[in-house]
Amino acid sequence: MIVDSHAHFVPAAMLETLRAERRLFPNVAVLAEGGGTRLGFAGQAPTRPVAPKLSDLAARQAWLAKERIDRQVVGGWLDLFGYELPPEEGADWCRFANEHLLKGAAALPALAPLATVPLQKGELAARVLEEAIGQGFHGAMIGTQPKGVGGGLDDRDLDPFWEAASSLKATLFLHPMFACGDDRLSDYDLVNAVGRLTDTTVAVARLLFSGHLERYPGVTLIVSHGGAALPYALGRLKRNFAIHPGKYADPVAGFRRLYFDTVLFEARALRFLADTAGADKLVLGSDHPFPIGDSEPLRVVEECGFGAAERSAILGETAGRIFHLGGCGCG
Repeated sequence: MIVDSHAHFVPAAMLETLRAERRLFPNVAVLAEGGGTRLGFAGQAPTRPVAPKLSDLAARQAWLAKERIDRQVVGGWLDLFGYELPPEEGADWCRFANEHLLKGAAALPALAPLATVPLQKGELAARVLEEAIGQGFHGAMIGTQPKGVGGGLDDRDLDPFWEAASSLKATLFLHPMFACGDDRLSDYDLVNAVGRLTDTTVAVARLLFSGHLERYPGVTLIVSHGGAALPYALGRLKRNFAIHPGKYADPVAGFRRLYFDTVLFEARALRFLADTAGADKLVLGSDHPFPIGDSEPLRVVEECGFGAAERSAILGETAGRIFHLGGCGCG
């Protein structure tokens, strides 16, 4: 069974409901532009248009068949997570999104959905996560900035969420936000090319030095885009730990608990990641259906020359275990 562990899905029915019932969420603006849809949360600038490919199940099924992928783990789209909303409304928004994601994914049995949770309030995030796991979600996809723009995943307010995730033995897929708070990224499409990597690197470095992954051992945390700069910068993180004795948690101990997707595009980079973290900590990813994603995700794995056991682990065995997947959903 080959599993794509990094993909995004926005059910068409969710957008249709929002357009038809605009009073559902007072702080969510629904903007129709040129046949597309953008959303605005709590008076903030509107999101990018929702790409049609995010909702096109027929095209997705055809792509999965072409790439020989049996199961695809799908989260929502980070632009729509609504972390900017007031907490209670944010929790209702996540429940609304999760309801549609669960129903939408059921239309294509290959899909295994990941829930969205309201990170703007840890107690509510814990409650929604518990509900979602009980409803059949395979984990949750979370963003790097729990305030939408800003905030850290190690914020004390989020302790109830981490406690719940650990107790549930939940798998969390960590994905960067689009807005990275650096004006230098506004040219050359650097937000996608570079900004996502710096965002992830900072967010996870905070978790490593705060000791979260050891404090909450039941959590399985997958880092998108091959761990961003973390594998390459691990020596520097170790040095920072060494020159501040007793001040921070050991980043190597936390790093050993991480899992990573394969969205790196370069075989040498993936081989280095496997040598650093272990092939048993890697899961196939595509970032489907975005243009900057890997449209041929098996290629980079095949180019690395992994042994049979390593290849099997990366392509599906590890994902099947940590996401609690059943048999092939493609038929």
